Amino acid sequence: MDSIKEVENEIEAFTKERDWDQFHTPENLAKSISIEANELLECFQWDGKNFKTEDVKEELADVFNYCFQMASVMGFDIRKIIEDKMLKNAKKYPVEKAKGSSKKYTELK
Repeated sequence: MDSIKEVENEIEAFTKERDWDQFHTPENLAKSISIEANELLECFQWDGKNFKTEDVKEELADVFNYCFQMASVMGFDIRKIIEDKMLKNAKKYPVEKAKGSSKKYTELK
């Protein structure tokens, strides 16, 4: 898969083949994103250095999958919403203030 659109199309086809669209309301997808994100976090629960890479990849893929599905159901252009958010973040975190800092934008001086 070479583009975001191809990924979207593949996920959509997979979902339609199984008639799962009926379960993919924005609310259910948001819940699923949260659940899968917690399963990703579980990979690091007891040891943040010695984790199973394959488990991390699988859980991360699940998070992305549900995110792509939610964007589709909501009619969002993934590339556009990411670009818009990056522009917003660039204003909140200008390089000259944020470089090398983990502070929240409200704490940057």
